[in-house]
Amino acid sequence: MNFLGKSRSRTAALLPLCWLFLKILRPGHSHLYNNRYAGDKVIRLFPKTDGEAHALKKMFRQLQVDLWQPSSISHVSEGTVTDVHVLQNASQALLAFFHEANIQYEILIEDLQKALEKESILRTQRNRRSLSDYNYEVYHSLEEIQDWMHHLNKTYSGFIHLFSIGRSYEGRSLFILKALLTYRSDPVMKTMLNHLYFYIMPVFNVDGYHFSWTHDRFWRKTRSRNSRFHCRGVDANRNWKVKWCAEGASVHPCDDTYCGPFPESEPEVKAVANFLRKHRKHIRAYLSFHAYAQMLLYPYSYKYATIPNFSCVEYAAYKAVKALRSVHGAQYKYGPASRTLYVSSGNSMDWAYKNGIPYSFAFELRDTGHFGFLLPEMLIKPTCTETMLAVKNITMHLLKKCP
Repeated sequence: MNFLGKSRSRTAALLPLCWLFLKILRPGHSHLYNNRYAGDKVIRLFPKTDGEAHALKKMFRQLQVDLWQPSSISHVSEGTVTDVHVLQNASQALLAFFHEANIQYEILIEDLQKALEKESILRTQRNRRSLSDYNYEVYHSLEEIQDWMHHLNKTYSGFIHLFSIGRSYEGRSLFILKALLTYRSDPVMKTMLNHLYFYIMPVFNVDGYHFSWTHDRFWRKTRSRNSRFHCRGVDANRNWKVKWCAEGASVHPCDDTYCGPFPESEPEVKAVANFLRKHRKHIRAYLSFHAYAQMLLYPYSYKYATIPNFSCVEYAAYKAVKALRSVHGAQYKYGPASRTLYVSSGNSMDWAYKNGIPYSFAFELRDTGHFGFLLPEMLIKPTCTETMLAVKNITMHLLKKCP
């Protein structure tokens, strides 16, 4: 019996494509969003005591700030670096509060609108090129990415297979690329593709990604509607059926970490979960890519516990981070997500591991906050180059039959 065109002795790996990861998470944009970010600031805080952390939480809830990191107000704690996007009309009061409370802070972005406009001006000077010469060093809209996927499928039908696993809440196709062969001379890639399939989903949250280009540059959630609240969307990485809606997730529909009305309520999550369930006996690894923090994480995220195959996974992470650092010197932390980053429930990494996929990783890519969610296009290539080397190291580790 064949599995997606190859014998059952072949295994599979599911990972988003490195060259597209930044486009998925935080797209660049030439629109100016009706000047909605004029005067907004991004501020980094360093709470030194529990008292300062508690005061920040209280103030953040009152002002309804946009927390960049950590992902939830509940994770603001003593010693935790905290980056927050503050609206213009709240920044003066907030800065006065920091001074009065003697809380150390640093302004990372003085005017968010100007930062966006600067990047927009630079972008107009770059050539986006045709589909046959797709530019991997600029951010692309959803339409451009999907056109490129169709072009690959048509032009390299012997190497690539494109298919859809379902539709989003707003009816957009959820496309996956299946890499069959490589025509390049890279011996490592040849070895990898002789033993593994790669299923690549460049854009998971297609509705949210599209919305971030047209309306809200920093939109994170899906775009589903809630019958009881005006707020839209669910955090797609809190909607999985693994310790759903526990610590690190919110029950409030207006929060960025809203877990949804029930597990797999989002059609995007449901579609990917169904795909993984269908093929989990053959899938060796699941990799997801996020921003930002420069970390390589593995389970568990929802609890402080050691996974059964810790030694194999930990060694793979160590080798991957070491390889990544060798390219441009980028320093990545690695370890169990709950201890390395924070506790969060209902995410895809834990779900994949709990459903029998032995290697499950989450990359938190560049940077550590200087640019945050506004990573310049000039950093796409170095970030992708180093990350791809890390992915190769993880993949080669899989082939060594470590449990």
